[in-house]
Amino acid sequence: MEPNKISGILSIILGLIFIIFPIFSTAALSILIGVSLIFFGIALILAGFTAGNIIIGILAIIFGILFTVNLDAVSFLLGFQFYIIGIILVLAGIVGLTDSQVSKIRSILIIILGIIAIALGGFSIDQPVFAAVLIGVGLIFQGIRLYLE
Repeated sequence: MEPNKISGILSIILGLIFIIFPIFSTAALSILIGVSLIFFGIALILAGFTAGNIIIGILAIIFGILFTVNLDAVSFLLGFQFYIIGIILVLAGIVGLTDSQVSKIRSILIIILGIIAIALGGFSIDQPVFAAVLIGVGLIFQGIRLYLE
């Protein structure tokens, strides 16, 4: 079986899990977001030793550790996680725009992803389950697209 079809099937299964078990999915998502923020912070720091990269990288690592370790109020924190990720992405994009070594298109795309994350935070702040279901639907569509390629 082709790798795209396998990835598509796995994506569909993961999407169904997110829709069927939204509370479990928010906890898993919190851990995934935390780990992603830790790696993003490390990558930012290693990308260049500028003051902006180091400050944003350290903030991303701190929030990543908090999201990975503190799962007490996961459903409440999910909306705030999207806000924090969005703010960090927007700040990283702005720092990228001021850096001559970073692609301007990449920086603009990072800013756009940050704005989308902030918007998703607004939707999921009242209903954290909304984010899990929305991610599940997105995974199913992505899985179908991969399977049909």
